[in-house]
Amino acid sequence: MKPLILIVEDEAALQKLLAYNLEAAGFEVAQAFDGEEALTLLAERTPDLVVVDWMIPQLSGLELLRRIRRRPEQAHVPVVMLTARTEEPDRLRGLELGADDYVTKPFSPAELIARIRAVLRRVRPALTDQVLEFQDLRLDLAAHRVFRGAREVHLSPTEFRLLRYFLENPGRVFSRAQLLDRVWGGDLDIELRTVDATIRRLRRALNAAGEPDLLRTVRAEGYALDLKFATAPSR
Repeated sequence: MKPLILIVEDEAALQKLLAYNLEAAGFEVAQAFDGEEALTLLAERTPDLVVVDWMIPQLSGLELLRRIRRRPEQAHVPVVMLTARTEEPDRLRGLELGADDYVTKPFSPAELIARIRAVLRRVRPALTDQVLEFQDLRLDLAAHRVFRGAREVHLSPTEFRLLRYFLENPGRVFSRAQLLDRVWGGDLDIELRTVDATIRRLRRALNAAGEPDLLRTVRAEGYALDLKFATAPSR
């Protein structure tokens, strides 16, 4: 499962830029444009990390931080503060209230993502695990290797990316257009039937030893990685 990052930022252009880069880096993103909206989203689902601007409408970033730290069920959620304030007393104030890191503007998306990963490694190491697993299927991101049980599965780069996307979203049905956009890139001139052909090759590789097929085809909808509907592959 992808780590969920809640971005609380009232500047629309920056919010869009951060969301785009975080999603490209493999995170799931929720967006709030003020403190009250952030509290509503927090009540619905606990994120793995909150990125909050110091100066936001309704509630300040500091007040939002205080309220998060007062909630027993969410007090552990790491918070990264964004601000144009560079004075040391301001930075210390945020850290003393429980901020896990402090990023001053201007900053690059790459710097923020690096800070987020560092915080997650420190407080939630399981979220940065380099191995994705589903049943007897295991994908090692660091070594770029795939195993089905004890058997190593050899995949092309595209098949590897496709399998990784399924492993990051088990049980979810994706249309061909969605897979084309997320795995191949929406700006590429590739036909939808390319997805079907790649799925067939991936199935053959994963089920070479006759294991149950973990890739479910949903007629008129698309594909999913799903054990519930797993069947032995047809011969």
